[in-house]
Amino acid sequence: MKACGTVFKYGDNIDTDVIIPARYLNSSDPKELAKHCMEDAIHSTVNFVENVKDGDIMVAEKNFGCGSSREHAPIAIKASGISCVIAKTFARIFYRNAINIGLPVLECDEAADDIDMGDKVEVDFDTGLITNHTKGKTYQAEAFPEFMQEMFAAGGLIEQTKVKLGLK
Repeated sequence: MKACGTVFKYGDNIDTDVIIPARYLNSSDPKELAKHCMEDAIHSTVNFVENVKDGDIMVAEKNFGCGSSREHAPIAIKASGISCVIAKTFARIFYRNAINIGLPVLECDEAADDIDMGDKVEVDFDTGLITNHTKGKTYQAEAFPEFMQEMFAAGGLIEQTKVKLGLK
């Protein structure tokens, strides 16, 4: 499985209130959440909601997804069209929530440092290879184990469970 898209780049400590502001938590509709994803990202020169396209990739520095444990944050990112998030580190609860809903998240210091806003990047989830087509560079993240790749392909843990139980 691969992802390929344009990069939206963010810094350190992007918390769940920036990813999806609390004023929108009265909805659990992924499409509604996507309309407000990264709306309060003050360090970005690009309006995320107006420019994100299916398959695009989010890159950040350290501690991405810190703050509250709300599952709304990875749902908003995934529903916006982002195919994966690359960062130096993730808040553990955000990381687990992202995996559970089928949003691939990769930790890779070198990629997080070197990839810039607007770069064209491809990620091979089978090998963990991240290719920056803009700069002609590659970076190595840890590949996802087969069971996680199956979960991503199914659309998350709940959807994978439905398939395994014959409910889908």
